[in-house]
Amino acid sequence: MKYKGIALSILSVILFFNSCNIGVDPNHDLAVVPPDSAVAREIETNDLMYGIPSDSFTIVQGKIRKNSFISDILLDGGVPMPEIDQALRNSSSVFDVRKVQPGKNYALFCEKETGRTRYMIYEHNPVTTYVFSFTDSLNITAFNKEITTKIIYASGTINTSLWEAVLDQGLNTEIAYYLSEELFAWTIDFFGLEKGDKFKVVYEQQYIEDKPYKISKVLTAQFTSSGQTYTAIPFIQDGKESYFDIDGSSLHRAFLKAPLTYSRISSKYTTSRMHPVLKIRRPHLGVDYAAPAGTEVHSVGDGRVISVTSDGTNGRMVKIKHNSTYSTAYLHLSRFGSGIKTGAMVKQGQVIGYVGSSGLSTGPHLDFRFYRNGLAIDPLKVVAPPVEPVSEINKSRFEIIREVNLSLLNTL
Repeated sequence: MKYKGIALSILSVILFFNSCNIGVDPNHDLAVVPPDSAVAREIETNDLMYGIPSDSFTIVQGKIRKNSFISDILLDGGVPMPEIDQALRNSSSVFDVRKVQPGKNYALFCEKETGRTRYMIYEHNPVTTYVFSFTDSLNITAFNKEITTKIIYASGTINTSLWEAVLDQGLNTEIAYYLSEELFAWTIDFFGLEKGDKFKVVYEQQYIEDKPYKISKVLTAQFTSSGQTYTAIPFIQDGKESYFDIDGSSLHRAFLKAPLTYSRISSKYTTSRMHPVLKIRRPHLGVDYAAPAGTEVHSVGDGRVISVTSDGTNGRMVKIKHNSTYSTAYLHLSRFGSGIKTGAMVKQGQVIGYVGSSGLSTGPHLDFRFYRNGLAIDPLKVVAPPVEPVSEINKSRFEIIREVNLSLLNTL
């Protein structure tokens, strides 16, 4: 991983030709911490916390329990219900206490002599903390930590998997998600990566108090797999930013390369395979993805559910018609996704079921099938059409952005 300064001229070109707003949602939540016991502990400190002289109080810390309420915590801390109601009314536009989440940290600032709570601190997310005041002013105040951003240049080589390559370089593991799910999900088969495949990426990494927070934007990326190089160039067209290849074709395709993540191919499409249960040779007209039971299965494209069935052979199966030519089927599910029923409309990437071992199956896996004009075809050989390319009117602006991005990648 390398940190580099970027020439002002390059940044000026990017901002002039491809400007976009980059912001932070202070209400954005990361993964919820598993609920923990809320057994409080007392600590003494001399720090000034959120403007509160904390050494004047006994601080009682805990985690929000499942199905508990802020009012319950405050009542236990000696705050009268009328004061709680008044503080919430005064600050309804600042914070909706119904958004309090289990597992999040809180602290009560209690008077040392009486034990009565005068302040409560609730850490809503890594950026935003709310302070509940029960002194002369009954209100809630939001404190937002400062976020800084650095531009990271990184590259890596695949030895075992993309995830391991990202870890080996000490990068934010979000990058593995961006590369495999956001940028190249439609063009690269990430279940078929080979040793020696490579990636380059330039991205904006946000920090809170010098600790990595999240990736705010991938500026550009490049992936070489099986000797072919794919480049992702961000470009704004018709008011919407998307990623395009060097020819101006969209990297977004009508179909995803695979219906699930973090798996492996255990059996490919073939006209003759020894069935693991029946012990006879017969066609296997799909691709088997071995994955843990309960893994989400996503629709590879927009479409309409034409059947939701369950039988002793295919197990729980969902079949989706995408257009007049293509349809897909998802077999051996453990259960169906929410709202998945015959006639339902689904979007690309929507969860339509979960990996299982229903029907004739020796273990948890997904049997994924692709049909063209009603005939089964090899899912791994489907070439999906891209969405709208860069328009002729935008070609000259795109070419400038492309050269800037290629220059950035060439520094790696």
